[in-house]
Amino acid sequence: MRIQHRVFREPGRELTRQNYQRLLAAAQKQRQTRLGLLMEAICSTGIRVSELRFLTVEAAVAGRAEIRLKGKIRTILLAGKLRKKLLRYAKKEKISSGEIFRTKEGKSISRQQVWREMKGLCKAAGVEKGRVFPHNLRHLFASVFYQSSRDIVQLADLLGHSSINTTRLYLLTTGEDHIRQLDRLGLVS
Repeated sequence: MRIQHRVFREPGRELTRQNYQRLLAAAQKQRQTRLGLLMEAICSTGIRVSELRFLTVEAAVAGRAEIRLKGKIRTILLAGKLRKKLLRYAKKEKISSGEIFRTKEGKSISRQQVWREMKGLCKAAGVEKGRVFPHNLRHLFASVFYQSSRDIVQLADLLGHSSINTTRLYLLTTGEDHIRQLDRLGLVS
């Protein structure tokens, strides 16, 4: 018997917009400006954590970042508010060129460090640790973008996917939305 591909996401692993807002508030309250801005940058662009290094002062000035990974080049547009926040942060941290998200020693921030810092916000934010990891910010971007545009082709391009089937995995829900949709059909008396 063939097993159908996964249709729903595990409920305990989905990061909601409310969870995201609580994480940002916790970062702000704990004065973790870099972490809060980093989460906003990933969530508002859909970039991977490994692509953070392409968010440079030059990219913020230009309003676009060129992501060069996996033998591909794609352009990420930076929204006006994000650009201003990135430039303000860079100025405050005296970063005049190059990567915006750096360690105190000026090196690239690692995926593990981002993961660890995000997990450190969970308790203060009141968000379960199983929902909090950097890649979930990319998933949240995908679901919010799709809900707004209903354009999976454009979303695939923004995420750098060569297959819409890959993009489709980013749009899985826990099934609660599906149940609400079934209830709205009104087919059970």
